[in-house]
Amino acid sequence: MSTRALRTAASGMFAQQYNIEVISNNIANMNTTAFKKNKAEFSDLMYQEVPTSSIASSGSVSSQTNESRIQIGNGVQPVSTQKLFMQGDIQPTYNQFDLAINGEGFFQVKKPDGSYVNTRDGSFKVNADGQMVTSLGYSIEPEVQLTEETMSLKIGRDGRIEILESDGKSYTEGDVQLIRFMNPGGLKAIGDNLYEETDASGVPIFGTGGENGFGEIHQGYLESSNVDIVDEMIAMIAAQRAYEINSKTVKTVEEMMTMANNLKR
Repeated sequence: MSTRALRTAASGMFAQQYNIEVISNNIANMNTTAFKKNKAEFSDLMYQEVPTSSIASSGSVSSQTNESRIQIGNGVQPVSTQKLFMQGDIQPTYNQFDLAINGEGFFQVKKPDGSYVNTRDGSFKVNADGQMVTSLGYSIEPEVQLTEETMSLKIGRDGRIEILESDGKSYTEGDVQLIRFMNPGGLKAIGDNLYEETDASGVPIFGTGGENGFGEIHQGYLESSNVDIVDEMIAMIAAQRAYEINSKTVKTVEEMMTMANNLKR
């Protein structure tokens, strides 16, 4: 019995250590552009039925024993982390290549191996070939191509691109397309502010900014992390207290085992 209690308390300590690691990652990324916080999820472990016996009628000639069973749990286990795609604050940068999505949606970018990934980080740059790319050099899809004559570009909230050339002429050059997913929480975070499509997220749905549930694109702005430092500090304190209580459970069980061993003396 005491061994089960030790294992249960140990599982609680491990779960809270895992929880603290998730919270610490949220706090570490509180200034990461368009970062989405994680939430640790847990489930209880399997239960065991333990028979208990009691004397129904003591002192009688024919005493009957009634047997009942109680369920005793075996602790807790971490099962997953969930990305919370709540909107972050939109902060002005006054950089014409910075784009923020206000609402649902992702930018789709192309990796060097030809695969496509998704991001909410709109801090784009222009490479030596005149393409709009991410900080890692991944080109935005569909491709946005600038030339040496390009003086500036204006991107509307629907993603429509208007380019102004050095001779004063302007023309429309495609648009910045957005995609969304039925279940964005099912996307796989691969680091570098990128997400991969999975079976859980569903296939990407392509659309135009401001239409059919897609967010609007804001040029000259960036989305901040959606981490609330106050919430994270409260969650960290709660996890710390839970860890301490589980460690005290271990100490209590150890004291009970010591007392039981001393009964032999």
